[in-house]
Amino acid sequence: MTPWVLRMRWLDLCFMHWEVPPGAVQATLPPGVKVDTRAGHAYVAAVPFRMEDVAPRLVPAVPGLSAFPELNLRTYVTVNGEPGVWFYSLDVTQPLAAALARTFFHLPYRQARMWVDRSGDVTRYASVRTDLRTGPGAFAGAYRPTGPVLDPDPNSLEAWVTDRLLLFSADAAGRVYRGRIHHVPWPLRAAQADIRVNTLGHGLGFDLSGPPHLLHAERLDVTAWWREPLRLPARKQG
Repeated sequence: MTPWVLRMRWLDLCFMHWEVPPGAVQATLPPGVKVDTRAGHAYVAAVPFRMEDVAPRLVPAVPGLSAFPELNLRTYVTVNGEPGVWFYSLDVTQPLAAALARTFFHLPYRQARMWVDRSGDVTRYASVRTDLRTGPGAFAGAYRPTGPVLDPDPNSLEAWVTDRLLLFSADAAGRVYRGRIHHVPWPLRAAQADIRVNTLGHGLGFDLSGPPHLLHAERLDVTAWWREPLRLPARKQG
């Protein structure tokens, strides 16, 4: 395998998962990308966290460019039978990082006004998207970990939503790409959250208003590889 090209550190991350009808998720995906389900359920997640030490391989972190908050909306898919993650939006405060990720990784990074504060083990997080190409989106809430680090069963929901080292994206022409990442097992803990605002799924028709399934991770160091264009099976005619 070729060397990784990008490193990053994820901090104070919370997975907030809601069950969504699989048909509703499939309707939002491009041809060749199939919704992945567990026990008949699809899942959509809001994921607030902070990024740190974001830089290309062998390049030192740059003050003002390499650390910023990020808020994702994601779901789970398969492409050519491989399971991975599909991102609907990735909101950040760093315009250069957003532009580079859109250009070179075909990911829907969007600029937003964001505020993050950690006091003790509580992270308070607020975001309002200002780049509306994927529609408006706002989030406000607070979360904290509870209990010890988990050792999830490989067949558990906790493993199913987090044990994914592939991400898929598409360019403006509909060509689908695969990206690979690497990290040690997630240091997952149970979590509590108080979500005051969440309109991230409104433009997609997703109801993310009920109590979510919550997981917390304090820190994860990640490396990423260059994206690869995929060849998808031809669609049947008629």
